[in-house]
Amino acid sequence: MEIMLFHSALGLRPAVHDAAERLRGAGHSVRVPDLFEGQTAETMDEGLAIKDKAGADELLRRAVAAAAPYSDRGLVYAGFSLGGSIAQNLALGDEKARGLLLLHGTSDIADGAAVDDLPVQLHVADPDMFESHDWLTAWYLGMRRAGADVEIFRYPGVGHLYTDPASEDYDEAAAERTWQIALAFLEDIAAGEA
Repeated sequence: MEIMLFHSALGLRPAVHDAAERLRGAGHSVRVPDLFEGQTAETMDEGLAIKDKAGADELLRRAVAAAAPYSDRGLVYAGFSLGGSIAQNLALGDEKARGLLLLHGTSDIADGAAVDDLPVQLHVADPDMFESHDWLTAWYLGMRRAGADVEIFRYPGVGHLYTDPASEDYDEAAAERTWQIALAFLEDIAAGEA
């Protein structure tokens, strides 16, 4: 199965490559585009400054350009935090998308977005500074209205980027649980069961 994995606002760091290797180890083909063109950040504030300098439209353009050569194959879009937001936008606009795996982040849902039972899985800290309970409730309902088959997994007491071993948010137990659930989700998609 083909997975397009987008990095967080910290950029294309070793944690993203490690996640891609974990997915490859499960038998998937994974691409990890560098939307920040070589720039990385040590803090979320630095990363958000890189994001703002590039601009949301430009980052989305780079993501579309990275995915376009492979989208006919039926991609699973995935991403960490900011990358989840970008992955969501691409998946909702790609009629051949096979799934959407969101780690730590979501996005607004475009008016009129419609998918045909797209399998979607979100893993998020509880609470999360970027994904409030009210927001997640509205997001879930919006995704359901768009036709997605959505699951949300919340992890109490962890930080925003809890799957990133280089982040101060890292929580090994929650990260391992996330990957167990996510890999089973991807296996179900590959088998046509999700």
